[in-house]
Amino acid sequence: MKHILIHLKLIIVAAIWGLGWPAGRVLAAEMAPFAAAWLRYVVAIACFLVLLQVTNNWELPTRGEWKRIALIGFFSTVVYQAFFMFGMQYTAAGDASLMITFNPFFTALLAIVFLDERMHWRLGTGLALGISGVTILFLYSPNVDIPFNERALGDLLIAAAAFSWACNSILMKKAMTTPAPDATESMSPLHLTVWSSVVGFLLLTPVVAIETWQVGLPDSNMNGWISLVFLAVFSTVISYVWFADGIRTIGAGKSALYVYLVPPFGIFSGWLLLDEKLGVPLLISFILIVGGVALAQSHKAPAEEAS
Repeated sequence: MKHILIHLKLIIVAAIWGLGWPAGRVLAAEMAPFAAAWLRYVVAIACFLVLLQVTNNWELPTRGEWKRIALIGFFSTVVYQAFFMFGMQYTAAGDASLMITFNPFFTALLAIVFLDERMHWRLGTGLALGISGVTILFLYSPNVDIPFNERALGDLLIAAAAFSWACNSILMKKAMTTPAPDATESMSPLHLTVWSSVVGFLLLTPVVAIETWQVGLPDSNMNGWISLVFLAVFSTVISYVWFADGIRTIGAGKSALYVYLVPPFGIFSGWLLLDEKLGVPLLISFILIVGGVALAQSHKAPAEEAS
């Protein structure tokens, strides 16, 4: 009961991220993919900069930090958003919310290569369970009103989004644990997110210019604009601040558990808002994928096992 407000905030964050999937589905149907991502970050960056101003927390990165920030911005804002928006054009929100849970698997595998972490039986078994769940999702999704080839393409694009976010997670972990050569300390999560969003936004701008030249200025109905603002303000800014507050207060491990609530919220909101289908295959996929992720993340470091 000591941190009940923090736990309540984390539940709300999971619900917001779950609602983000149908919002993305609506936005992808109304607006060109890169324009939607670009406008989302116009709103998000404006909110982030206001937050820095209100909290008097301005801190410009060093030259060495900018190099790291550029890579993080490329993966988190350009690559991830491209796969996310294109993927949501083809697949159901509920299916996508399950596919994105592959992010922890990709992060763990990349950590073996780039962070010298070790493969263990829990990760291998969890990965096998997750792949089984994805296979069921591909073959037996109840959302049969979406043609199989479109849904499969969308699911693969969302999996690619999960992989790009895993690359971003590895880069962010290094930036937040190892200071740049010309810095005295590591970057804070807030500053890293704000400045990587700014750089990613700048990298995305010429791509949007080309897209706009080809398809015209972005336009949408009211539902599309509401979805865009929701993704920018709630899913990006508020959720990040609250999730970071959870990590700071109760720790990263306990906070990460709330991510497992995102697929149920995504599936339910897709059913409620978009008339997507529910079914036993979704439940089985959820159990296999989330169970696999939980098993993979249950591994403790050698020092923890010895204590």
